[in-house]
Amino acid sequence: MALEDYTKAHQPDNPPRTQKLQTHILGLMIMSGLVGFGGGLLAIRVSPEIVSSTESITQRVVTENGELIADIVDQVADSVVSINVTSLEESFNPFFGSSSRESQSAGTGIILTSDGLVVTNDHVIPDNVTEVSLVFNDGSVYDSVEVIGREPFNDIAYLQIKDVSGLKPASLGDSDKVRVGQQVVAIGNALGEFDTTVTSGIISGQGRPILAGTGADTELLVNLFQTDASINPGNSGGPLLDMNGDIIAINTAVAGNAENIGFAIPINDVKPGIVSVEKHGELIRPYMGVRYITLNKEVADDLDVETEVGALIYDEQPSQATIAGSPADKAGLENGDVIKEVNGIALSEEKPLPNVVGRFQVGETVTLKVLRGGEELSIDVTLEQAPANL
Repeated sequence: MALEDYTKAHQPDNPPRTQKLQTHILGLMIMSGLVGFGGGLLAIRVSPEIVSSTESITQRVVTENGELIADIVDQVADSVVSINVTSLEESFNPFFGSSSRESQSAGTGIILTSDGLVVTNDHVIPDNVTEVSLVFNDGSVYDSVEVIGREPFNDIAYLQIKDVSGLKPASLGDSDKVRVGQQVVAIGNALGEFDTTVTSGIISGQGRPILAGTGADTELLVNLFQTDASINPGNSGGPLLDMNGDIIAINTAVAGNAENIGFAIPINDVKPGIVSVEKHGELIRPYMGVRYITLNKEVADDLDVETEVGALIYDEQPSQATIAGSPADKAGLENGDVIKEVNGIALSEEKPLPNVVGRFQVGETVTLKVLRGGEELSIDVTLEQAPANL
């Protein structure tokens, strides 16, 4: 039934004003349809321009991002070196006795000072190393390289190129300001063959603990950045950079059972060692001198400890919970104390006691927040140099 018929059938006695209103309504409906149709035509005509503009913006962003990464590589390439290592591998055969053979390995390093201080991973430099040479971006080779310090618990080693000057040191950033999702660039000597290999990605996680290495060489590393920027064998010791070209971490490991999951050591965990080596010419590590257990909920429940975070000073023989004559012993720390903070830095599984203490220098006094028998204490400890046999 048409609209006019429908109206007449139901309202046979409409006065003229009602009929006029109905005519207006019908006109508005027709106009609405035309406007809708015209709007559709307008949209069809404008949409290609919008799409074209969006594609142009996207292309410009991608291009600018690519140019930015290229600029970062240009900025940092002269501060990144390839490390070639010769070491002796000892073996024993019951018929022929002991024997040794030379082994070659490679990694990446970062120039820290103009006079040749270099940082890399500890696992790049075997204990039985006989020779280390460095290859620079311009092809220059330096053979007079000495290993001057190691931090195995942090997988860091320091090298010194002898009798050199005028090198370009890298710029160090602030890893405490890094955020998950932040874009990063990794540079390294991929597979020990392809120097200045560049990959990019994001920070995909923070505070990661991993077991790195194999067999007897396995070690626990904590508080690492996780990244999807590809880190290949040979990239170890190379820089992980922010988009300002500053080093925010040192690449250290890759997940063996997954693709594009790499790990890097935050540069702020390395800076105190850098300061020590620059100042003393060797690595002098601070220590507190306690035996401890890192707490979590499960450990706290098992040991009936009232807090789930911190470092529980503990030994089965209570008198040995603090090392005799150590800074902790001198400060009066006791078996059963829980260290919750060091200079305001809260301890956790991601930030265990050695890593936090390692951020300070020998001779510095730090203030501990300690839980003892339900009472919270503030105890000052002056850090000393770690004994060589510790």
